[in-house]
Amino acid sequence: MWSAVTSAALYHARVRHIRHERIKTRFEHSVYMWLVDLDDLPRLPRWLRPFARFAARDHLGDPALSIKDNLTRWLAGQGIEVRGQVLMLTNARVLGYVFNPLTVFWVHDATGALDCVVAEVHNTYGERHCYLLRTDEAGRDSVDKEFYVSPFLAMGGHYLMRLPRPNERLALTITLRQNGTTPFTASMVGTRAPATTAAVARAVMRKPLMPHRVTASIRAHGIALWLRRIPVVPRPRHVPREGVR
Repeated sequence: MWSAVTSAALYHARVRHIRHERIKTRFEHSVYMWLVDLDDLPRLPRWLRPFARFAARDHLGDPALSIKDNLTRWLAGQGIEVRGQVLMLTNARVLGYVFNPLTVFWVHDATGALDCVVAEVHNTYGERHCYLLRTDEAGRDSVDKEFYVSPFLAMGGHYLMRLPRPNERLALTITLRQNGTTPFTASMVGTRAPATTAAVARAVMRKPLMPHRVTASIRAHGIALWLRRIPVVPRPRHVPREGVR
């Protein structure tokens, strides 16, 4: 009998990037994402483990510690004590590789209420940055753009982030505002499925090498923009925040 391998869930989603600056383009692809409890990471059968690994080295902090310990340390530096459940939405490492443009952590207090949200962003240059959000009831907050992601988008401005905790539906939106304009919007919309052994196996077969596909799609889109002579913004020197690396 197929059974749940963890308290985790899978979200089958569509990721959409819409660019409004200079030219209007749309970049869209399908993904599956994991939602996991950092105190109850997936316990998969041995034959599935190479297709879904969750390692501290793929996220902020010290690779020798756990993902939750690293997040707890970083939040302590921001004056926040982790007292309850932490949920993480992320890509898993597949066959030794992972790339996570966005990982979201929903941090709860001892009563189960949402305390804060952390948006961990990676770029294709091997760098990462964390944004701390104090979201409203709709999951919204605004943060300054502090991290270089796309070589075709200038630094500066701020993000309007809508990152409500997923339930049966996943609906995240990040909008970049610069000088009174909206040059870029990203969204992820999907539906939840229990992370049973069968469901994980189906996801792996239907969308093989998921993180590899994400990286390839991003690079292909970047090449398409470059061929259309969109100016490249020089990458500034990245200075990681303490505890992020």
